[in-house]
Amino acid sequence: MEDPKPTRRTMMTLAAATPLLVAGTASAQTQRDGPTPNRPPGRPPAAPLHDGAGDFDFVIGDWKAHVRRLPERLVGSTDWIEYEGTSRHHKLFGGPANLEEFNVTSLDGKLKIHAQTLRLYNRQTRQWSIYPVDIDEGVLGTPPVVGDFRDGVMELYDQEDWKGRAIFVRYHWFPLSPLACRMEQAFSADGGKSWETNWICELSRDRVQESRSWS
Repeated sequence: MEDPKPTRRTMMTLAAATPLLVAGTASAQTQRDGPTPNRPPGRPPAAPLHDGAGDFDFVIGDWKAHVRRLPERLVGSTDWIEYEGTSRHHKLFGGPANLEEFNVTSLDGKLKIHAQTLRLYNRQTRQWSIYPVDIDEGVLGTPPVVGDFRDGVMELYDQEDWKGRAIFVRYHWFPLSPLACRMEQAFSADGGKSWETNWICELSRDRVQESRSWS
C-alpha cells in the first residue's frame, strides 16, 4: 500500500547460523573419538526451513483502512495527511499469492489513492515479493520489494532512486490480531543507519472473514 507510482526496486538479505559445542568426558573412548583439530565438534541437526506460503494469510479479507502519509520525505517534514477508506485482499488461484485493492480518500475529501498490489511467494527462496500494479498503464512495478516473516513481523526491503538520491525502502507488516494489523513504509538515505517512516496504514475489521480465491 505504498504510493501509487513506486520506482524500481531491489533487495538484499542476510542469514546466520550458530554452532553448538559439545563437551567430552574423561574416558579414553571419548578422547579417541571426541573433537580433535581434524574433527570438528558435533552439531545438532539443522532446523527445518520455515515455509512462509501462509505468512500473508492474516491479511486476507476486507478491511477498513486509516492511513497517515508524509508527502515530503527525507527533509524533516512533520506535515502528515490522513486518509480513510477500504483495503480488500484476495488469494489468487488457490496458491501462495494474493491481490490487494486499496481505495482511500483524504479527510478533507481533496485527495484520493486507488492502488493495487500483487504479492507472490517463491517456494525456493522462501520469500515474498510485492509488486505495485499500475492498472492505467497495464504494468507491474519492478523490481519488487522482497522479504520474509521473522520475529513476528513481515519485513521487506528494496533499493530505489528518490529525487536523485539512492535510498533503501523498508516495509513492515505487523499482524496484531485477527481484527487488526498495520503496515509501515520507511526510507533510509544513509545505508540503513537511520529510517524515516512516511506511511502508516492501520487496518481493522469487525469480524474474521473466510479466505476467498480468485481463479
